[in-house]
Amino acid sequence: MPTAQLGGVDLHYEQSGAGDDLLLCGLGDDHTAWEAQVAAFRDRFRITVVDNRGAGQSSLPVGDFGVSDMAADAAALLDHLDIARTHVAGFSMGGAIAQELALARPDLARSLVLVDSWAGGDRYLTAVFQSFIWMAEVADSEVGFFNAILPWVCAPALYDDGRIDDIVAAMLANPHPQDVEPFQRTTRACIGHDTRDRLGEIAAPTLVVSGELDILLPPRFSRELAAGIPGARLVSLPGRAHQPFQEAPEEFDAVVTAFWDDAG
Repeated sequence: MPTAQLGGVDLHYEQSGAGDDLLLCGLGDDHTAWEAQVAAFRDRFRITVVDNRGAGQSSLPVGDFGVSDMAADAAALLDHLDIARTHVAGFSMGGAIAQELALARPDLARSLVLVDSWAGGDRYLTAVFQSFIWMAEVADSEVGFFNAILPWVCAPALYDDGRIDDIVAAMLANPHPQDVEPFQRTTRACIGHDTRDRLGEIAAPTLVVSGELDILLPPRFSRELAAGIPGARLVSLPGRAHQPFQEAPEEFDAVVTAFWDDAG
């Protein structure tokens, strides 16, 4: 996996496929979170997946940072790769990064897909993020932390049919898990994210995807996003939670494919 040294951050990324460009952004997960979408779309797109600073094999710089800094990382990587314009899809914090990227560098964003993301927090969301920071501090093992945080992001169906066990096993097998400090610093960056008074400036065609059962970022956050971005479409996925692209990849892929077909 190649590395780009950009602005004091070593960013690891992976590219595959051919066609129009597509950038995929996530949270503390590394590039492997998007494996199903890379497999599904690499015949149509040249896909770039990046490990955010402090995630996967990317470095963690000294000092505080915000979501806008991670968007600047993404923009610097696109410039480094001579990608002049790209579709951008991001889930959770990746959706926040996509918003900041489209605002700071509208020339780069051909379209946006914002999956279970948000424009700005409230006391409820701040409390949730602070609880995650605490969980990472007090968990006595990786398994303990996963068991504490996964109910916030996974639909009940994954527990009912046992898929959650495979998810935990895959997370434990990841050779590049995110350490406690990077997770906590990234989560603090999420607390500071707020684009609510700038959403009207986003010009890229935008699809907002919301899992009906998302309890981390309930659908009201997606509704606010879609209402604030001119012309944005909102799609709710029944029975899905915070990461529908992993829970039901075929369903999710069909929704975003229809959007990209219309967006051109």
